[in-house]
Amino acid sequence: MEKLKVIVSGGGTGGHIFPAVSIANELRSRFPESDILFVGALGKMEMERVPAAGYRIVGLPVMGFPRKPSFKMLTFFWKLFQSMRLANKVIDDFKPDVAIGVGGFASGPVLKAAVRKGVPAVLQEQNSYAGVTNKLLAAKVKKICVAYPNMERYFPADKIVLTGNPIRKNLIEAILDKAEAFDYFKLKANKPVVLIVGGSLGARTLNESVMANLKLIQNSDAQIIWQTGSYYYKEMLERLGENTPGNLYPMEFVSRMDLAYALADVVISRAGAGTISELCLLGKPSVLVPSPNVAEDHQTKNAMALVENQAALLIKDADSKDELLKETFKLLDDKPRLKSLSENILKLARPNAAKDIVDVILDVLKK
Repeated sequence: MEKLKVIVSGGGTGGHIFPAVSIANELRSRFPESDILFVGALGKMEMERVPAAGYRIVGLPVMGFPRKPSFKMLTFFWKLFQSMRLANKVIDDFKPDVAIGVGGFASGPVLKAAVRKGVPAVLQEQNSYAGVTNKLLAAKVKKICVAYPNMERYFPADKIVLTGNPIRKNLIEAILDKAEAFDYFKLKANKPVVLIVGGSLGARTLNESVMANLKLIQNSDAQIIWQTGSYYYKEMLERLGENTPGNLYPMEFVSRMDLAYALADVVISRAGAGTISELCLLGKPSVLVPSPNVAEDHQTKNAMALVENQAALLIKDADSKDELLKETFKLLDDKPRLKSLSENILKLARPNAAKDIVDVILDVLKK
């Protein structure tokens, strides 16, 4: 089994791409000779991110199912037909030993084609609510690696393996000596730090919550690292003008998330599966504001999986302007609560996810 041939398919968001690359890296570290091919959706993030991680990728013209009936339906079915044909050709040409689907548009046609041609397939589901593609594929695949308990609601119980989501390696080695981190952000070591992150593009709600509470921020003792996201950075700076509180540090993008996490006493964030896995692993007290603009409201379900274990706070998107910073500052002052949130979220961590997922894949291959 030295030279494995593996297809990894899916993408659309960082939450799908990152686990896919982590699984590939783990496979490559165990089988340096292995041949790994990614299949993604044309025009989506993976077409850039995957080659940047050192892997080949083929793009399918697939798109998401239109939410409302319209002429887009015709385009959807035409693109799906083209994608199925292309997926069949990729499987025939590449002849993989195993196919891995991580969710996202492209994984449907690829895993369907693989299974039809007798290639064993494994799914990885990042969220606490199963995506449509993975639900449709569940009956045909050998195993399904999940990040949350109680996924029998969506998948056959005998196929489920609880592995967790792979996360960025450098975060696991998050700085224990905070001195470097305080120095990097030029912050004071004797004052608490709040980290606000809304993804690389940013989150309008989180940014508006900051803008609506500048007075509250100014009067607080906290230092606030605020990742506005590339989409909103210029606008936020213009609106702040001369009124930026001295303890608010707006940044377009935090490239050293390991250092930011090392400092943060509280993290304010959306509730994407990847982010939640990172917060669990690092034991960070968190205030989650699930995005309402995602399929099946899955971020609320992700966040609730923590809230039910007393491992995070949840603020609804609609209440964020009024409550988010008030609740965060209240939490900062409540040391026992910070401690218990940190302890409870750590219990949900699964640090060996990539390794465990690859173990499942190898087990499927042996059989």
